[in-house]
Order: sequence, then C-alpha cells, then structure tokens
Amino acid sequence: MATTQQLRTPAWSARLVLELNTNDQTAQALIAGLTEEHFNWQPAPGSWSIGQCLEHLCITNEAYLPAITAALQGEPDAPTENITPGWFGRWFIRRFVEPSSDIKRVPAPAKIRPARRVDLSVVDRFLSSNQACRELIVKARAKNVNGIRFRNPLVPGIRFTVGTGLQIIASHERRHLLQAQRVRDSAPFP
Repeated sequence: MATTQQLRTPAWSARLVLELNTNDQTAQALIAGLTEEHFNWQPAPGSWSIGQCLEHLCITNEAYLPAITAALQGEPDAPTENITPGWFGRWFIRRFVEPSSDIKRVPAPAKIRPARRVDLSVVDRFLSSNQACRELIVKARAKNVNGIRFRNPLVPGIRFTVGTGLQIIASHERRHLLQAQRVRDSAPFP
C-alpha cells in the first residue's frame, strides 16, 4: 500500500509540469498555419527563425534529460517540496536562462546550435522531449532534487542539482518561445 508521502505531488513538480504544458501550447500556437518557408524565416541575418528556436530547445532537452536521468539512478527516496537552487544555479538561471531584457546575449554552445533550415517535424520532436521531461519529473518527485547533482552535458566542469536542471529546461523553453513569438510578430506573413 502506498504511503501518504508517496501519493503527494511536491509543489515543484506540479509547477514544472504546468510550465511544460504551457510551453507545448505556446509552441503549437506559434506554428499554427505556418508553411515551412515561414517556419524558417529569419528577421535578420544571423537571427534565429521560429524553427531554429524550437530545434535549439530539442537539442538542449535531449542533452539534459539523459544526464539528469543517469544522476537519479539508484538514489534513495527523499522527496522535497520545492526546488532551491544554490547561489550558482540561481545566478546561472537569472543570467543565462530566464527571459529578460537584461540578459546579455551569448552565442549558444556549438553542441546546441540549430541547423540552418529546420523541418516542421521539429515541433513533434519538441513535444516528445517535453513528454519525456514530464515522465522524468514523475520519477524525480520522490527524490531529493536539491541534493542530487548531475554533470552539465553542455558546459564541462559545471554540476547542477537535478531540481536546478529541471528548472533550467522549463525556463529555457519559455525564453526561446518568447524569442520565437517575437520572430512571428515581426514576420511579413500572417
């Protein structure tokens, strides 16, 4: 029989699932009615298209999720109610991840740069990566996401807690979906 602790969903997991669901809806709304040409339209040379924003998110998620999954393997159950990033995690999220006009634009690491042209099927890939993330959240909610660390697969030498990594995924998506919305809003097509 399951204990009350096992049945309870921590606040952080419910919040992140809601954020991922919202990100899915935003992505679907962004691409509604677009042709592949529209999907790949860039507002300026060197700027990303809507498709490139989505592919960048897919590549990032596909790097982070296996690293987080591996870190959870064999860890004892010790659920926590909220994600509490350490000082470095808070700084990283605030400086490089959260949507903000104060963020200094930094080129994406080569590992997670999108292709020059992106197929519309990247939307399905994005939605699948978010479903995988939701499944990982279900597995992680029984763990101490503030105490288990994983190696950042994109920046050697940096380690984040699982909770910080999951927060980075959701916030990073929001940032680039806002970027994609700005592209759509500035586009010469409806």
